[in-house]
Parts: sequence; structure tokens; C-alpha cells
Amino acid sequence: MKQIEIMSPAGSYESLMAAIQAGAGSVYFGIGKLNMRAKSSQNFTLNDLSEIASICRNNEVKSYVTLNTVVFDSELEEIRQLVDAIRQHKITAVIASDQAVIQYAREAGVEVHMSTQTNITNIAAVRYYARYADVMVTARELSLDQVAAITRAIKEQEIKGPSGELVRIEVFVHGALCMAVSGKCYLSLDMLNSSANRGACLQPCRRTYAVHDSDNEAEMLVDNEYIMSPKDLNTLPFLDKVLAAGVEVLKIEGRGRSPEYVKTVTKVYHEAVEAIQSGEFTPDKVDAWGLQLASVYNRGFWDGYYLGRKTGEWTENYGSRATQYKVYVGKINNYFAKIGVAEVLVEAQELNRGDELLIIGPTTGVAEETAYEIRVELQPVDTAGKGSNCSIAVQNNVRRGDKVYKIMHRKEE
Repeated sequence: MKQIEIMSPAGSYESLMAAIQAGAGSVYFGIGKLNMRAKSSQNFTLNDLSEIASICRNNEVKSYVTLNTVVFDSELEEIRQLVDAIRQHKITAVIASDQAVIQYAREAGVEVHMSTQTNITNIAAVRYYARYADVMVTARELSLDQVAAITRAIKEQEIKGPSGELVRIEVFVHGALCMAVSGKCYLSLDMLNSSANRGACLQPCRRTYAVHDSDNEAEMLVDNEYIMSPKDLNTLPFLDKVLAAGVEVLKIEGRGRSPEYVKTVTKVYHEAVEAIQSGEFTPDKVDAWGLQLASVYNRGFWDGYYLGRKTGEWTENYGSRATQYKVYVGKINNYFAKIGVAEVLVEAQELNRGDELLIIGPTTGVAEETAYEIRVELQPVDTAGKGSNCSIAVQNNVRRGDKVYKIMHRKEE
């Protein structure tokens, strides 16, 4: 049976561990400023490479560094130093689009994956990039029929990458979509002098807009004020068709999103792939997974261009439409592993018996718990108020300093 790789975003150690917990086959992350999420997510530094590489190796998870911005002459030495460090720490591959990065990485013996910014839309492009890369993302604007034609041609023509293996095709399956072709956009640079192609997009497309005439005497009514803000991609309902198209790497967008987002989405897609491969991918399961996906950050969902659409589907509101959100309660002061009890310093919100909790930390990842019993000074209580120290039973290993959050459920409008 073909091995399908779930590729998850890691914008922090918390998200890295969450991805691993949820069954990711690989993680991707940025180092410094030369990546497409340089300003919108927390990025690691060169000093983190050794620890990240060790965590990934110990968990048998592949590691990819995103070096996918355009690069200027003044940054070539920085690129060389970063690629050299990636090779030294045995990071699996770099994700790149600029020829300066691609060529130096190949010279250094570092595996390369082609970024979506290379806008691969045909088999001739695949054949060209195969001299450099073993894995390629096809353009987000392709239909599944077009993706399938490319994967068939790779097999028929035996197009191999530098490793000597057939080129593998990767597609985005979930997360934010950009109004621009393959993410190449100048709107932020033009309006706010902050370039999306340098990892500094300030997302003016996510704002509301009204259309006025030049004399400002009349305003044109539009169906939707968010005329440039696409809903999030969600391929879960037709993931079987994605795999049938020959795709081998499923990429989840979201290096700027929360650890619980990473864990939930990774877990859902991991379970869905297993269900497809075992013949147990049913509508009931898709509905249940859909509720889980809706519980974490999203701008509403649509199916992207994979099923033949030519234009986007636009969000109706600003920000997240998640059915759940978290509020900070406090932090773990102590953990007694033998009896499975955590001591919580309640700092911001009172803790009530029955509260659903997320405990998040750089080693813990995301632990889901319920406060079935709360004790203060060994006595059972229904509520632990702000400023109190309380103890709760936990099912997962947690650690001192982990943050404790309550899960809140949004009321239907």
C-alpha cells in the first residue's frame, strides 16, 4: 500500500509536538526571515535546528525548512550559511523556489522540494525541476484531473528526481488560500510597503472594501464586502479523490495558527487517510471529522479549485468561524506523574468542575483534559477562583510551566 505523507506546519515547539502527537509524517518550519511566513508566525533560529532535528529523528518524522522567498544578492551568504547548517544537522530537505537556494542546496547535497511559488502546472515543468527536486507542489489552481494527468505522466515517462526515485507530487489539502496565483501577490507591497513575496504580507485582502466613484458621491453595492478574502481550503469530503489522483504528500497550511489547530487538523487527515486505505471512508465519518475541523480556526470552508471551479469562494466575516475557542486559565506549577495529578495556579479565569481543558507546552504539545474533580488544599470544590492553587487529575503527561486553557463553545448565531 502506498505510503501517504501528512505534512504539518510547525510555527512553534508546541505545534511541532502537536503535529507529531497527531500522526504527521513530516513537519515544515521557517528559520529566520527568508521564508513566506517570516512576519505572520513565530520562526525558529539556527540555534533551534539541532533540537528540532533530534525531536524529528526520535519520532521518525521528516523535517523540512522553508526557504521559499525571493532572494537578493545581499542575502546569498546568509542562504549558504543556512543551507550548510541544514546539512550539518541532517534536516530532511529545504522547500525552495528561488534558483539561488535550489542550486546551492543541490551543490551542498541537501534534498530540495519545489515550493508552490514555482507555480508548477504541467509535466514539462515537472521534468525541468526533476533535475533538482524529488518532491513538487503543483499549483493550487489546478483541478484534480490536471494533477492526475501529471502523476500519470511521471510514471509513464519515468521522471525521477536526484534520489533516483520517481518524483512525488504534493498538494495543499487544508488551510488558508490566497487570492493570488500560487501565493504570488503584490497587493501588500503596493498598499502597505510590506511584501508578501518576502514573507511579510499584511493581508489587506482580508479587509472589507466598499467601491466609491472618484468624486466620492456614490457607492457601489457588492454582494460581499470581503471580495478578496477566500474561505479556507478543505479537501476532507473528497480526500479519496485526491489520493486517487496520485498525490503522495498532503500539506496542511497554518504555520501562523495555534497548536490545537495543528493537532486537530493533522489528526483528522491522518485518520481519514487510514480510513480510505482500509475501505472505511464513510459519509458518517466525514461528517464527524468535519465537526472537528470546524472547531478550530477557519474562515469558512470551500473545496478550492480541485473539483473544477474557476473562481474563489469568499469569506463572509472577519477572522475565525471556529465553533470553539480557548481562554487562558493559568499554568502548571507541579505534576505528580505517579498519581496523575497536576497542580494549577489559576491566574486569569476561574476553573470549574467539568471544564474542558487544553494544556499546552513546548514538550507537552497539546493535551486534552476534563476537570472532573478539583481540589483546593486537598478538599474537593466546584470552583477554583483566580489566585488559588488547585489540583486536578490528568490523563496525559504534563510539565511545569505548561499553560492551561478552558475550551469555550460559541453560541450559534
